[in-house]
Amino acid sequence: MWQTIFDANIYTGDRVTDTSPANLQAEAVRKIALQALEDLKAENIVQLDVRPQASFTDYMIFASGNSTRHVGAIADSVVEAAKAAGKPPLGIEGEDVGEWILIDLGDAVVHVMLPDVRSYYELEKLWGEELSGG
Repeated sequence: MWQTIFDANIYTGDRVTDTSPANLQAEAVRKIALQALEDLKAENIVQLDVRPQASFTDYMIFASGNSTRHVGAIADSVVEAAKAAGKPPLGIEGEDVGEWILIDLGDAVVHVMLPDVRSYYELEKLWGEELSGG
């Protein structure tokens, strides 16, 4: 199960609020990424709807892996699922180190991190404060 943050409120589960064609594509990419994360047992999956604040993506998705190998496998799963759906990543960063891998899917940016790296940077908190206007 994952969490979605809309307007700084957290909802658990899947929630579609805008059915415009552009948003349906973003929703499809989001769901592909979330399923790939769940398939490889990513931990603490959180997604942020950043459409009101960002022009470069619709969703930021964060997940943790319990080792650099796990982080790499999770990221590979997201990449392969996106490619299989005809939506290959625009870019991938951090594969060489494996502590934090960023996958840019255009409509969603996926961050897969080790728990220590994730807690150090607190990106969900940073974006959450942006969403709440704080």
